[in-house]
Amino acid sequence: METSKPTPAMSVYSGVLYQALDWASLSPAAKKRGESSVAIISAKYGVVRPQAKIESYKAKINNKDMGPLIALSLDTVRTPLIVDCRSSTYKTVWKAPIDITVEIKVSTVVDGVRTVITHMSKKTRGEIARWLLQSRSTPKTPEDLYAIVSEKYPCALTPSDGVNPWVLEVIAV
Repeated sequence: METSKPTPAMSVYSGVLYQALDWASLSPAAKKRGESSVAIISAKYGVVRPQAKIESYKAKINNKDMGPLIALSLDTVRTPLIVDCRSSTYKTVWKAPIDITVEIKVSTVVDGVRTVITHMSKKTRGEIARWLLQSRSTPKTPEDLYAIVSEKYPCALTPSDGVNPWVLEVIAV
């Protein structure tokens, strides 16, 4: 939504991921969970929460300028698990702690061959975020995350190798 007046972030962002998340239709309990657990990396504002009031903008992220600001916000967060739904452009702006981070990668199967998908992977990551906010339980380990997501999607969990984070590869259907 285009506005110069500060509006909740979830009303400003309208891309494929946010459409699939469909914040407005979430239950009050799911929104409350999301407000405390969803961190949006903004090209203009750094890290914002879903209900943070921001103005709409058009900007590409400047990793050099925004990196320190984002690290200042996210490096101090204490959580047992980070579910990383960022696109490749935003992954380079902040390095999540590899031991507690699970990166969501989305593939599809075409003629029996697993293929990475790009644009529509945002839709699937939005659907997964929604599914997690609506879940009866909160994942605290990569295995918990796998158990919850695998109820809805075929997926595979690959442990961290000590250099890269855990990966939950989801097969979009």
